[in-house]
Parts: sequence; C-alpha cells; structure tokens
Amino acid sequence: MTSIAPLPRLVVFGEALTDFVRTGEASWRSVAGGACWNVARVAATLGLPTGWGGAVSEDFLGREIVDKSREAGLDLRFLQVVARPPLVAMVHELSPPRYFFLGEGAADLAFDAARLPAGWEAACEFAHFGCISLVRQPLGAQLVALAQRLHAAGVPLSFDPNCRNLMGADYPPLFERMAALARVVKLSDEDLRHVYPSLPVDQALARVRGLAPQAVLLYTRGGEGMSVHPPGGAGFEQPAFAVPVADTVGAGDACVGGFLASLLARPDAGLAGHARFAAATAAVACTRAGAYAPTRAEVEALLASA
Repeated sequence: MTSIAPLPRLVVFGEALTDFVRTGEASWRSVAGGACWNVARVAATLGLPTGWGGAVSEDFLGREIVDKSREAGLDLRFLQVVARPPLVAMVHELSPPRYFFLGEGAADLAFDAARLPAGWEAACEFAHFGCISLVRQPLGAQLVALAQRLHAAGVPLSFDPNCRNLMGADYPPLFERMAALARVVKLSDEDLRHVYPSLPVDQALARVRGLAPQAVLLYTRGGEGMSVHPPGGAGFEQPAFAVPVADTVGAGDACVGGFLASLLARPDAGLAGHARFAAATAAVACTRAGAYAPTRAEVEALLASA
C-alpha cells in the first residue's frame, strides 16, 4: 500500500513568476522566481516540509516552476497548474533595478484555496504571506481572507511586504492589516521607507510594533545586517556574514525562509539562534547568482566557519 505523505508544517501563499532579465540591447535571460515561491523553496531545500500555495501556467514557463518546485521538495499538492498565461516581470535594468510586470489575466490570479488538500489547516504550524500577490486582484482579497481565517484558528502567520512598484499610495492600510495578524514580520529598510516615507526608522518600527505587539520583527539592512525585535523585550543586532557576493537577488526571501525553517525545525535554538541561521541562509544565497535556495549543509558549514 502506498503511504500518503504528511501534510506540510509550513505553507507559503503568493506568487511565482518568471523574470526576464535584460542581458544586452536585444537579449534577455529568463529565470524562475517570485518572492513567495522563493521563500517556500528555501524552506523546503533546508529540509522543512513545506507547501507553496499558488498557481502557474501550463506552458514551458510554468513547467519550469513545477520542475524546480519538485527538485526543492515542495509539496506539489498545493501547487495548481491552470490554462492561463504566465506572470512575467521584465527587468530591463539591474543597477538600480527597474522592472514592470506583465500579468493581466495571468495564472497566479486563478489560485483557488478551496482546492487545497483536506486537513491542511490543522497540519499547518506556520503560514507565510507577502509581496505582490496581496495587491493583485482577485487573488489579494482571497489571500487576505485566508490569512484572517488562519489567524482566527490560531495558526501563526509570517508576513514580508517585499514592496514593489505595484504597491501604490493605498498600500499602507493593507500593510498594517496584514502586520496586525502576524507573529513574524520581516521588512527591509526599503520596505519601511515605502510604507512610512515621512517617519524616522525608530518611529516607523514603533508603529509596526504597536500593530503587532506579539510579533518578532526582523528589520533587514542588506550588508549592514538586521535588527531583531522580540515582543516585550530588548532588540539586538545580527550582523551580516562576510561572504563573496555574486548578487543579492533573493537574499531577503532566503532570510525569512531560513528563519521560519529554523523556528520550526530547531525550536530550542532561541531567537538569537534563529536570527543567526536566517542571516547565514541569506549570506549563502548571495554567493550564487539568482535567487538561490541554500542547502542545510551549506548553511551549517558557514555557521561553523564563522
């Protein structure tokens, strides 16, 4: 008799897409990506049973995401393939990044939470949300409602705004709505400026803390490291690991994926241990071009050598 695999401990909801990166005047390179899918792939590659809840196209771009999801060990019962065009990001400049999205009627919008495997909510120990999926309708409204339902059921939530140019002047109320549901809020210095452009950093972080008094706040600053703010306690700094950097694509996704994997797989490591593991995961991701998903062996090797 064939055994049925247990349902995943972590489920990540949101977009997967294909980046078309300009490499010359008339040449482009396609790369499977998407912030939420990256988070899921990182956690799964680190060995945590993880599902990615999203929809992709049935063409060759969607098949690449399915293949890479399988390679990472993601639970494919959560991935939906639909007869819609792919979601695409056209990255026409790299420094600084400049991009636009092609996604009218795209596959990501067809995700249907009602098709998820029976019993998944009871098995889920953490659910993650973020990035452009929350502002692409009707997907965004469905995911916010799902986050609210999980929160009401006592499932801890993680939230990474991962702001992009689709988040306009009406985004801060949505950010605050999601932050108020979360037990982990990871946001970068760029995110904080995007959401609260007129507030100094300390005041902006205090506002987030007021919204989410029970959350761990991870405030990342690239090569300067991150500050970790536990609920009801003093914050501390987690320096970035010194590594040879190929690029920083997906480093933030690797950070939150590493943090959630550590939180669930190493419950006795303590907050400082989880933050250090997250920073090491992000650092390893930076040593490889593109949104690389580090293995546990690579992360542990960096931690041992530091």
